[in-house]
Amino acid sequence: MTLQPPKFTTLGCRLNAYETEAMKELAAQAGLSGAVVVNTCAVTSEAVRKARQEIRRLRRENPEARLIVTGCAAQTEPETFAAMPEVDLVIGNTEKMQPGTWARLSPDFIGETERVQVDDIMSVTETAGHLIDGFGTRSRAYVQVQNGCDHRCTFCIIPFGRGNSRSVPAGVVVDQIKRLVDAGYNEVVLTGVDLTSWGADLPATPKLGDLVMRILRLVPDLPRLRISSIDSIEVDDNLMQAIATESRLMPHLHLSLQHGDDLILKRMKRRHLRDDAIRFTEQAVSLRPDMTFGADIIAGFPTETEAQFANSLRLVEECSLTWLHVFPYSPRPGTPAARMPQVAGAAIKTRAARLRAAGDARVLAHLAAQTGQTRQVLMESPTMGRTEQFTEVLLDLPQPEGQIITAVITGHKGTQLTARV
Repeated sequence: MTLQPPKFTTLGCRLNAYETEAMKELAAQAGLSGAVVVNTCAVTSEAVRKARQEIRRLRRENPEARLIVTGCAAQTEPETFAAMPEVDLVIGNTEKMQPGTWARLSPDFIGETERVQVDDIMSVTETAGHLIDGFGTRSRAYVQVQNGCDHRCTFCIIPFGRGNSRSVPAGVVVDQIKRLVDAGYNEVVLTGVDLTSWGADLPATPKLGDLVMRILRLVPDLPRLRISSIDSIEVDDNLMQAIATESRLMPHLHLSLQHGDDLILKRMKRRHLRDDAIRFTEQAVSLRPDMTFGADIIAGFPTETEAQFANSLRLVEECSLTWLHVFPYSPRPGTPAARMPQVAGAAIKTRAARLRAAGDARVLAHLAAQTGQTRQVLMESPTMGRTEQFTEVLLDLPQPEGQIITAVITGHKGTQLTARV
């Protein structure tokens, strides 16, 4: 019988996608075959439901394969997946990044293997960010610099899936990025679960801004650096300096805001108030006028009144938010918010739709404002690329994939800009 290489499916965030690439390498090194691996997400109850749905689909399509479930949902709810008849093995978030885990499974699950391999992730003190040199398309690579979270927001299950915050040392990150630039990447994105906590567990407790400035200084041939989702209240002075002075740091920040009402923010156990968010965005735009913002916002958090929701709705304008990730609240068992008085499902759905509509309006305004501007576009395909603000652009003529080209914005089509070279 011909041994089939393992198939991998990724659900959830960029960090999960990064770790899937690492697992592919580990599985290949171990000679694993005849397996289907599902890397799950646990951010919402809906994400867990979709994971179960995907597992059932993959089992129907691969009846003879060994099916392995890992990721955040496997870490937080191992018993849920172990109880599924479709599942052969459940592996935790720590175990999935260990070469020994995959070596024990090779070449074809020979020998007895414990069906659930999920240990206490809170005991993990290091992250495995050095396992691979990023991943991505030919144009953009993602580099994990941090994992886990020390905060305990009342709605969030992720710390129990990812563990406490761990940072990849700056020297390791710089060496990775140098190799990526040598391999031809023109843009690198720094990723993590709680990116602005980077460095708190390292000697001398450096800040994210220190890492950004060090990368830009020591990798002068890197054309573009991005940072993914950040907690604005934790932004340090060096990061603000980089925003103000470093043109190679892209003018797009995704903010973990979650809500626009102070009482709800306190019930969420967030570390900022609405005025903090407004003040940060105003300062960032004053330092970098072309700065754009995305944001995570939860609709229908427990106890949320219509007036409190209206504060979130107003925040879209007050913080000049363009790219919204709207999450209809769903209770996660084991979190404090799940025990709070819940908002009716119909109201949650309506409020989420209103937030998305506000975001759509902001996107259209952003697109309209770009007409006539000259932008540097990183090509992701022969005819589509992204501006410095991460806005998609359709080009009039094919361009080399992975290259940065100068284009004049001529208008927009749907949620994409149009441009000529």
